[in-house]
Amino acid sequence: MEESSKTGRQLYSEIKANPTRKRFGFGNKPALINIDLQKAYTCVGEFATAYETDPKQLDYVNELAAEFRAKNFPVVWTYVAYMESGEDCGVWGTRTNTPDSLQNIKVGSRRAEFDDRLKIDHQRDIIINKRMASAFFETNLGSVFNFHGVDTIVVTGGSTSGCVRATVVDSISRSFRTIVPEECVADKHEAPHFANLYDMALKYADVLSVQETIAQLRRVPSASGAGR
Repeated sequence: MEESSKTGRQLYSEIKANPTRKRFGFGNKPALINIDLQKAYTCVGEFATAYETDPKQLDYVNELAAEFRAKNFPVVWTYVAYMESGEDCGVWGTRTNTPDSLQNIKVGSRRAEFDDRLKIDHQRDIIINKRMASAFFETNLGSVFNFHGVDTIVVTGGSTSGCVRATVVDSISRSFRTIVPEECVADKHEAPHFANLYDMALKYADVLSVQETIAQLRRVPSASGAGR
């Protein structure tokens, strides 16, 4: 193991300035997955579990979602919420049992609600209640993407080191080209945030600025029926 005193931020900055891997790039049919942008994780000051990295994160996510809809590409929003018993959280929910614990995000609760700042189209966007870290685990996401012929996935949300990373790893494992807009993901602490951006950029995804993501997206031909 190579030893280093560099921080996660420093390692990520270095790989960002001097990338050592070619990019996956966009394919022909991208989809946007917005991971768990719900009040439990976005309402800083109200919930102990909430966090913020870039203060404009939700603005950028809204901008991306509008771009995807304009080209008739799928837009997906996930959230976590559990039964009153919490049993559908499985063993993941057995480590703690406080009001802030994961399994105590109940269906229909304020913690489970999407952030009010988000612009969600409830007529055409796809909303998925996931129970585990990856958006793919025991959900119908794979079937939805097969139906739409998706080959590229752009991932936003939180946390960078948790559900975002798990979704990214599952995405590339399913042979989707995978893109992470840096300003659109967030974590509770700086160290895991930048360490995981570094790791994903090296192994699993193109980690780009949101503006570069949008620029690349605009070069992809729209799907039929765009702008509905």
